[in-house]
Amino acid sequence: MNFPVLSVITFTPVVAAVLILLIPAERKNETRAVALAAAVFALILSCWVYFGYDQAAGGYQFIERYNWLPALGISLYFGVDGMSAPLVLLAGVVMFTGVLISWGDDHPHVMAGIQDRPREFFAFLFILAWGVFGVFVSLDLFMLFFFYEIAVFPMYLLIAIWGWVVTREYAAMKLTLYLFVGSVISLVGVLVMYWVQYQNTGVLSFDMLAMENAGFSKTFQDIWFLPVFLGFAVLAGIWPFHNWSPDGHVAAPTAVSMFHAGVLMKLGAFAALRVGIMLLPQGAQTWSWLIMLIAAVAVVYGAYIAFVQVDFKYMVGFSSVSHMGLVILGFSTLNRQGLLGAGLQMFSHGVMTALFFAVVGMIYDRAHTRQIPELGGMSRIMPFATVGFIIGGLVSMGMPLFSGFVAEFPIFMGVWNVQWLVAVIASISIVITAAYIMRNIRQVFFGELPEKFEGHLTDVTALDKVAIATLCLFMIVIGLFPNFMVPIVEEGVENVLRLLQGGA
Repeated sequence: MNFPVLSVITFTPVVAAVLILLIPAERKNETRAVALAAAVFALILSCWVYFGYDQAAGGYQFIERYNWLPALGISLYFGVDGMSAPLVLLAGVVMFTGVLISWGDDHPHVMAGIQDRPREFFAFLFILAWGVFGVFVSLDLFMLFFFYEIAVFPMYLLIAIWGWVVTREYAAMKLTLYLFVGSVISLVGVLVMYWVQYQNTGVLSFDMLAMENAGFSKTFQDIWFLPVFLGFAVLAGIWPFHNWSPDGHVAAPTAVSMFHAGVLMKLGAFAALRVGIMLLPQGAQTWSWLIMLIAAVAVVYGAYIAFVQVDFKYMVGFSSVSHMGLVILGFSTLNRQGLLGAGLQMFSHGVMTALFFAVVGMIYDRAHTRQIPELGGMSRIMPFATVGFIIGGLVSMGMPLFSGFVAEFPIFMGVWNVQWLVAVIASISIVITAAYIMRNIRQVFFGELPEKFEGHLTDVTALDKVAIATLCLFMIVIGLFPNFMVPIVEEGVENVLRLLQGGA
């Protein structure tokens, strides 16, 4: 029997959460050590899945199936393709770096990491990771939705308990309401698809591979595509249902912001693709023009709002809205280039935004402010973090030799082939992004160090540097060696195109 790697990687976080809760509350270092060990183990398994994916064979691999409720057609059905394997790797990377960032620093002027109830914090964070891995590997629609909700639930507690005291309750509730409304809308669509599939085939099943051939009529797909796609895409921060996201970013502790922007928003985009486009391809073709319009607005709007922000976290939060708009824009093309770019952008943006929030969190923990006009000279204090942020900025701008270029260029090419005017309008975001990234780098890292910070700021810890280096490594490797990821994502794109073209 082959090793059930997808089951193990999915349930490792929840097992770790239980073990952490068994540790006495006062033994904080033991709690952190168990969390780190679990994160390292999950990262190793995610690398196994990614590098073990056979590009020549393509399709879904590492298949596992365990019947749970056969009478209702529900099973633990796991597998990854070229689109989900990179996202499993992304989840492993963000989980590992998030734990490192949360470790903390005992310096008297620093309030870094999670000092208050780290046991409960890591337990909830790992339950979140459990849901994330589950969504990316599920081939059963019921279990995908189950894990989707598991990933959303801990966010409220993580923000409301450990978040920024000024806005945490408001932001946590706003996030929860937006996401659950989106979930309810998509759930209705999922249940309708389940029932119609039964009417068409006589089989009760949530098997998504079977649903691909369930014979949904064009009329049915045209009616239900938008509720399903947009319901899931709310979690991706799609405009105009994006307002929850920047507020959630700002209020969340650093590791949660990294998970939120780095991985959780990808859950929404991936589910919108996997359930909306792949199970309702004719509906996607009917409504692609509307999705393209919404995404184009998100790309430009998010970049402009990021440009005018004075709060460092809000800047990164609205930047995420813009970059996730690019993912949805790639989806809307329904062509090879656009879908390829969208798949690459999900990974690239996930790593980049995790790095951004990590560095911003390090600055806030030491300077106790996120107001950009109040900051300056951070390169003198935190040179390693400065280099990390600059690399993230170059990725955000889509500069060649970095992962952002490899991801964004195919998206714009795909859009150009469908509607050149939309490509031109969306490209405005590149200029705006470059403007706010370079301005903030100059102000925060190379401006004059305020007198109040003299002698009170410390450099980032060794663990922080490991996290920064890990995130930078992936962005540089993909930029210099696109074949590290492009061929795998291309395999996933082929699967999507087959369904769009009506293939069996």
